[in-house]
Amino acid sequence: MNFFRALSNLLRFDRTNWKALTLCFFAAAIFWMFNALNKNYATNVNVPLHFEFDNKKFVVVEPLPAYIALNVSGNGWELLRKSLGVKVPAITMPIERPAETRKIVASSLAPIVASQLGTLKVNYIVTDTLRLSIEPSATRKIKLVVDLKGVSFKKGFGRTGPVLTLPDSVTLDGPKSFIESLSDTLFLNLNANKVNSNINESVEVVVHSDFVNRNPPVAEVIFEVGNVEEIVRLVKLITPKAPWGTEIADDSVRCIFMVPEKFLNRFLSEPITLTLSLENTTISKGETKSFLPSVKNVPDYAEVVHID
Repeated sequence: MNFFRALSNLLRFDRTNWKALTLCFFAAAIFWMFNALNKNYATNVNVPLHFEFDNKKFVVVEPLPAYIALNVSGNGWELLRKSLGVKVPAITMPIERPAETRKIVASSLAPIVASQLGTLKVNYIVTDTLRLSIEPSATRKIKLVVDLKGVSFKKGFGRTGPVLTLPDSVTLDGPKSFIESLSDTLFLNLNANKVNSNINESVEVVVHSDFVNRNPPVAEVIFEVGNVEEIVRLVKLITPKAPWGTEIADDSVRCIFMVPEKFLNRFLSEPITLTLSLENTTISKGETKSFLPSVKNVPDYAEVVHID
């Protein structure tokens, strides 16, 4: 009985004893951690990369590698800081010929990396190859044109004046291959439903590339909206000399125009024409072909709705 009573007294702790025991365990853990971190270890770490080249003459086409994976040896404290990303300087990679350098192999990275890692020893480079996509930069000025296909008007309303774009062009700076592939015109997509008042909207200049700088990135689109009417006119058809043995059925075509009410009288006196191109056209004997003529000299305030 005395034995069990003594054991019970030994295992009976009050709050003060539990605090003392906890502090002992905590101190032991800290001592063990400090002792362990003073030893040398080998581990893999990710080190940030910075590529150095002339940013005024060259531009990135695809995102460059952000990190390089290394197997390194060093003091536990140093490796802990590297693993946690504390005070990890980026490895600077100078690129002498950016447009010609498509990849950097691991064997050529070792001297550059080792010279910038301080006290850590590089055992080997885990990353096999760094792939780059850098091109000469180019600058080009392109005209802006508004696409009104996404605009719908309330019944009886329509555009009553010319479309004004401020500015009327955009300067693009980016990869040479992309800049040169663009056409001479860049369309601004304006979307609006049931419009019955004047338009003054900011529209983004979209180029579908994250590596192109736009100046400006947005443009102002302005035009007047008011009452309009549909006007039917027979427009004279102008055709070139038809191939031998062929005939053109009509000398005029019925066209429907959307015209602002304030310009009705003026529109009826405008010299609008239709032209028909028959270049590189062959018609066999007894064959009938249809061609859609193009409308010329349509005033800025009017819009072609339909051509018969």
